[in-house]
Amino acid sequence: MKKVLTTPVRAEDIEALHIGDIVYLTGTLVTGRDDVHRRVVSEGMASPYDLHDGVIFHAGPIVRESAGGNELISVGPTSSVRMESLEAAFIEKTGVRVIIGKGGMGPATAAACQKFKAIHCVAMGGCAVSAACQVEAIEDCFWRELGMPECEWVMRVKEFGPLVVSIDAHGGNLYAENKAKYAARKDACEAPILESVKDYMVVE
Repeated sequence: MKKVLTTPVRAEDIEALHIGDIVYLTGTLVTGRDDVHRRVVSEGMASPYDLHDGVIFHAGPIVRESAGGNELISVGPTSSVRMESLEAAFIEKTGVRVIIGKGGMGPATAAACQKFKAIHCVAMGGCAVSAACQVEAIEDCFWRELGMPECEWVMRVKEFGPLVVSIDAHGGNLYAENKAKYAARKDACEAPILESVKDYMVVE
């Protein structure tokens, strides 16, 4: 059955999910990356949009702004690890439930997700134009002085995704677990390869 999270996202919705689950989002998401996180965490500023039980998308959208309204051209995920040093405090300060980005995040974010009942999800990279087609409307914009890719764009979406849960509220971290699993297999995978080329290897 298709799993769809609807904002505002409840703690019990988050607790029902585990790493590797595929989910979609309906409702409101807000873009925000480095500068938004620095303002909230380092400068102690409150997010103009209330993110409690909400969704933050690590993304720098391209928007065509005009007197007639804002047209979203593309919205692709930014590498979430850039926010690793600030994300735990951001989760605590804002009460955000869902973080979306590209790639994994580290142990500090995983610990905060477990403590405050939040998740990190991975959006597919390279599909920014396709993702924009899943946005029904741009509803608002805050902190415009940060520039187009850095400010908070408030977007209404319907079944935005697919999104893969990479960090759950139970201590699971998909990227960290996969890294350890594949590292454990490395020597066994390398052995037959090294054996087959040993006669061609140059020893200095």
